Amino acid sequence: MLSTGAARGGGKRAALARARLGQRAEAVVRDFLVARGYDILAQNLRIGRLEVDLLVRSGPVVAVVEVRTRGETSFLPALATLSRSKQANLLRAADRVWQDRFALREDVARIRIDVAAVTFGPEAPRVEYIEGAVCHEGGASGP
Repeated sequence: MLSTGAARGGGKRAALARARLGQRAEAVVRDFLVARGYDILAQNLRIGRLEVDLLVRSGPVVAVVEVRTRGETSFLPALATLSRSKQANLLRAADRVWQDRFALREDVARIRIDVAAVTFGPEAPRVEYIEGAVCHEGGASGP
């Protein structure tokens, strides 16, 4: 039987492994977006207690990008892994970013929330990218 300390240590290792996998996934998505002409404005941007994985721009559109990792045998698609509370946090983060950084800028027309799912397997990582994946009620994907 494991002692409480050993169990916690295993949890710390698992959390560290998840964090490293998340960092790898963010790097894969960053490269994916740069190759498609996006500008990376920020990575792991803290907004109070909220965090934005990537903040990117393509022309007049700024996107808050949520990066998800998927295993080859994942049962659920990327969007299904976003709880209502996570979606609400993404909407709050996008609203704050819009108000704090872009609302008064004439060269930025809108903000949207995208989701990128990275699948790691024996081949090169695969990226599924969904523009406007999370929207405010009523369908508008940003202020």
